[in-house]
Amino acid sequence: MTHDLNEGKKLAGCTALITGGGGEIASAIARRFSEEGADVVVGDVNFEAAKATAKSITESGGQALAVLLDVSDPKSCSAAVDATITRFGKLTTLVNVAAAVTPDGTVETISFEDWNKALAVNLTGPFLMSKYAVPQIRDAGGGSIINIASQLGQIGVPKRAPYSTTKAALIRLTTCLACDHADDGIRVNSLSPGAIDTARSLRRFGTREVANKARGPLYLLRRTGTVDEIASGAVFLASDESSFMTGADLLIDGGYLAFKGGIEAKS
Repeated sequence: MTHDLNEGKKLAGCTALITGGGGEIASAIARRFSEEGADVVVGDVNFEAAKATAKSITESGGQALAVLLDVSDPKSCSAAVDATITRFGKLTTLVNVAAAVTPDGTVETISFEDWNKALAVNLTGPFLMSKYAVPQIRDAGGGSIINIASQLGQIGVPKRAPYSTTKAALIRLTTCLACDHADDGIRVNSLSPGAIDTARSLRRFGTREVANKARGPLYLLRRTGTVDEIASGAVFLASDESSFMTGADLLIDGGYLAFKGGIEAKS
């Protein structure tokens, strides 16, 4: 008698396409999905980074494919979905993680190019990926789309208009997709991280210790989050454990938004 090694795992039978898969959050999601039994396609505009994530999965015994993916390009998005079907025969799960972070500034100083880049990657990207993924997920019998938004999509942020605005719009796009495709058996949710310990987020502070000292008092849990905590949320949204969730935003922010309401942080 043979046994399916993925039997009993939360994402057994799933095939997931993850954008921005070379980044720290997306690669953590990709690895966790594989550990939970999913076949994984890792897409990134940085192909070497995508290949590194895929290699880490295959070396751990999982099934993964790296694809070159520019989410602002319709042809690239369509090709990534096609490559997924060619390799694994189906697509059940799309995770839109790819994001552009623009320089700080106000409307007076932010360039038109940076504004358009944020729109193209952070908002048009998930739109295009969903456009090509929805028919395949429907043909697979249903599944899940997860859009990685941000706590900054729910509040005004000084000098972060492109990022905050596109993440707010992504949360609304999520609800619209959920309404449009519930009858297709496709659940669509967003996941909004707070400040997460990644190399990109730590550039302003230099070290994790300095970052936590500066940011920790802004959070009820007195610290920033980890990529593994975000990956756990993504697994939940992709699995049957969230089978009665669609059109929702899962906020994983250490209590940041709850705490910003006027309670003074303790020193």
